[in-house]
Amino acid sequence: MTEGTTPAAAEGADTLSRLEQEGEIAADYLEGLLDIADLDGDIDMDVEADRASVSIISDTGGRDLQKLVGRDGEVLEALQELTRLAVHRETGDRSRLMLDIAGYRAKKRAELSEIGAKAAADVKNTGEPVKLKPMTPFERKVVHDAVKAAGLRSESEGEEPQRFVVVLPA
Repeated sequence: MTEGTTPAAAEGADTLSRLEQEGEIAADYLEGLLDIADLDGDIDMDVEADRASVSIISDTGGRDLQKLVGRDGEVLEALQELTRLAVHRETGDRSRLMLDIAGYRAKKRAELSEIGAKAAADVKNTGEPVKLKPMTPFERKVVHDAVKAAGLRSESEGEEPQRFVVVLPA
């Protein structure tokens, strides 16, 4: 810790540098993957909400990268887990890194926020809980955040892969 920094500031800087390191490891891993798959893509790294965030973007519209997204993001989810494992192998720490490819996750986040806001409005109007369709953990998290922003609460129910969100009256 340098003179004049508080312990909390030093811890925050350590966390940021750790997350930046995760992003660098993930970027190296993904660059190798793109080379093997003979796909063009640029890698963008950031730190969002206390987690490393890595995006693969394309200046050709991302059509080639759709192979890495797959149907309903299934390939993207698998690549995210593999990338997290690559980070874990290098650092020894579990990673919560988020991967986006060709803007798929960003677009999905906007759609899910809208679903959460609409469900919250329905619950406010009727006073009755609303059950949503089964979702992945990422999808449920986005919906929970949207419901919370609307001033209501929500819970996840069921077992994977049929786990779903229930929006509850205030």
